[in-house]
Amino acid sequence: MENFKFEKLIIWQKAMDFGEEIDKITNVFPDKEKFNLSSQKRRASDSIALNISEGAIGQSNLEQKKFMGYAIRSLAEVVLRVCLKLKEEIIFQKMNLQNYTMKHII
Repeated sequence: MENFKFEKLIIWQKAMDFGEEIDKITNVFPDKEKFNLSSQKRRASDSIALNISEGAIGQSNLEQKKFMGYAIRSLAEVVLRVCLKLKEEIIFQKMNLQNYTMKHII
């Protein structure tokens, strides 16, 4: 049952799905990162749907565009953080492989 105009928006529905996926991804982060990076990613992913919904409720076109801009910035923040984390993991794996190789060569 849809109560608000924004609930009909496909972009809002996708933002909600995206937020759930980010929650799943951050749940598997190491404990040392759960309170900092995970929290930041979750807040930013929540902000996407929140800004879309806020901009859709009784706002002028100019206000809607402003809030959509906020949502896009939040999306960019989440994507960048996930990419950085993936890159960090790849580098860590390569470093461990190099250390393993070096130990066995020496």
